[in-house]
Amino acid sequence: MAWFKREIKGIITTTQEKKETPDGIWNKCPECKKPLHYSEQVENQYVCHYCGYHLRIGSKEYFSILFDNNEYTELFTDLVSGDPLHFEDTRKYTDRLKETQTKTGLKDAIRAGHGKIDGLDIVIACMDFNFIGGSMGSVVGEKIARSIDHSIKNKIPFLMISKSGGARMMEAAFSLMQMAKTSAKLALLSQAKVPYISLLTDPTTGGVTASYAMLGDINIAEPGALIGFAGPRVIKETIKKDLPKGFQTAEFVQEHGFLDFIVDRREMKEKLASFIRMVMPAGDVKEEI
Repeated sequence: MAWFKREIKGIITTTQEKKETPDGIWNKCPECKKPLHYSEQVENQYVCHYCGYHLRIGSKEYFSILFDNNEYTELFTDLVSGDPLHFEDTRKYTDRLKETQTKTGLKDAIRAGHGKIDGLDIVIACMDFNFIGGSMGSVVGEKIARSIDHSIKNKIPFLMISKSGGARMMEAAFSLMQMAKTSAKLALLSQAKVPYISLLTDPTTGGVTASYAMLGDINIAEPGALIGFAGPRVIKETIKKDLPKGFQTAEFVQEHGFLDFIVDRREMKEKLASFIRMVMPAGDVKEEI
């Protein structure tokens, strides 16, 4: 019965010889659900070429997009989180840190680097959502503070790329202290007349939104980014009113005056360089000739 077996030569009769597609080569756009090849994502700076949806990316990808030739000096690489409260829920905080560090290859939810954008010196601190939801702990606050000090010392603009679920509960008050700490450092940056650019990406929420993410000399967001402080349910229960649709999107936030611009990721580098040249005094702009 040829119906149940293949007798023609050249036709693969088992699945063992089939080549499987490696993980990560293809994924689906969360918005339009169309398949995206990895090479297309990189070429289009991780923006869906069908619908323009901005895929979530981390510091590695942002650095490759923004720094000239992906060349930069990473700053403060020795900082790692401690466990000041000896926090333990279903497992120890220290165990979760080690597991996440191994899985992501990161030491914490932020990386900082000094390099050039279109020939202009800049310090960039970028959060990584894959590291415990991009939560703001002591290391995040300390790296931001040291990055600001580096910008002040060298008179270099500072760019903060926020992507976070908020404060890290495992560090409790130590985490919340970073809101005041980073805000105070940004005040010193302002006094030194060094530009601070805040870029809010999807998602930017909680204590991060309530502190350094909204304190930029210019606040920029990517299209469609979720931006807010508390979740919709908590807000509704607090104000006892129905909330407008899409009230935590970048577009809604800009419409109500909390953002200056929404910039497509593919145009971000050009826009940042243009802004730096506009606001930095001519003698202070450090630029390659």
